[in-house]
Amino acid sequence: MGIAGEQPASDSLNTRDLRRVLGSSFIGSVIEYYDFILYATAVALIFDKVFFGDQPDGIGLLASFATLAVGYLARPLGGILFGHFGDILGRKQMLVLSMLMMGVATVAIGLLPTPAMIGVAAPIILVLLRIVQGISVGGEWGGATLMALEHAPERKRGFAAAFANAGGPAGGLLATFVVSGVSALTGDQFLVWGWRIPFLFSALLIVVGLVIRLKVAESPVFERLEAEAAERTQRRRIPLTRVLTGHPRVVILTLVASLGFYACQGILTSWGASEATGAGVAREAVLNIKGLAAVVTIVVSFAAARLSDRIGRRTVLTIGGVLGVLWAFPALVLLHDGTAWGFAIAVVVGNGLIQGILAGPIGAYISEQFPPDVRYTGASLAYQGASTLGAGFTPMIATALMVVGGIGAVAGFWIVVLVLGLIAVRLSREGAVLTPRAGKRRAARA
Repeated sequence: MGIAGEQPASDSLNTRDLRRVLGSSFIGSVIEYYDFILYATAVALIFDKVFFGDQPDGIGLLASFATLAVGYLARPLGGILFGHFGDILGRKQMLVLSMLMMGVATVAIGLLPTPAMIGVAAPIILVLLRIVQGISVGGEWGGATLMALEHAPERKRGFAAAFANAGGPAGGLLATFVVSGVSALTGDQFLVWGWRIPFLFSALLIVVGLVIRLKVAESPVFERLEAEAAERTQRRRIPLTRVLTGHPRVVILTLVASLGFYACQGILTSWGASEATGAGVAREAVLNIKGLAAVVTIVVSFAAARLSDRIGRRTVLTIGGVLGVLWAFPALVLLHDGTAWGFAIAVVVGNGLIQGILAGPIGAYISEQFPPDVRYTGASLAYQGASTLGAGFTPMIATALMVVGGIGAVAGFWIVVLVLGLIAVRLSREGAVLTPRAGKRRAARA
């Protein structure tokens, strides 16, 4: 829903300033999510052997997934902290800080001694660094999404916000190909020292990202709020309090609506990758297939975001949720057939197509539910809360359900999450500004 005076004067995304903003949101998110998803890839394929190798296979993998969950637990905290200061001090400053935090934590993981060198301190430090990663990425998404959305024309916000969201799969794609390439080059030494190279590579990416991010102007929406300094002091002192007291229903609905998106990611790319390698699919094949799926996700997410500018966010999210319900069980059957083709079909359709449809409009959908003065806090709280529940715990839940009830139990869990997301989407209001004809139809229904 538009707010008077909120959109920029131009009705085009093809201006120098907007191209710079969109490029910064995309590239910054790519770098942040490269670091964050690199860890998820390492958890599925590396860390159970490097940091928990003295544990039985199942226990080591579960412990490794637990460190992954810790990062997702920290994401809502990052969303709250960065959202608070982003709503008070500005979006840009928080984005620079989040990138610095992520870079330091990721490089430190690449330099971390193994338990053979420093004993139990190694996994403890690993968890602490993962918490820093979680806080950082928790602040990144809201800022990058709002910088793109708040610079864009009102009728093109869905497409603009998708640049920040597309950074997730693009970062995952980069992480997957870097790990795959290093694995091929280092061979038997990959688990000894080769795995460190992708983490150390982050240092170069962070420098590039900071140079780009520092050149971007502050959000015009925040600058207008900043101009209302006296009023702002009265009503925006604690954005989190205002969100929880003034918009609790919106927080819950947008959080639940985002769960399906993250369940697809957690089941197929984290837990699914481990299951596929256990079923006999080669590690390099799994990584390359995940990379292919990420490419499909990026393309589909932009198309879905653009479609949401025309027919509405809720309609596109509903389409993605229904397709996810229909695909859940077939995807898991394919995932466990022990062939690269089965894994490829499951992941390309599940992550590439379905997750792409859900990812495209989700940034604009969530952000448009909150007023500008608490938007960073509200959107970050909802989205990062969903990331914790949907992706952080999904691999562990799926692992436990597989032991108890097999594929059917995992599929049932996935379907329930998607159905809850569909209900939340249908109960929420439409925030997008549609075409004039669609807007008239909505007005007539109201």
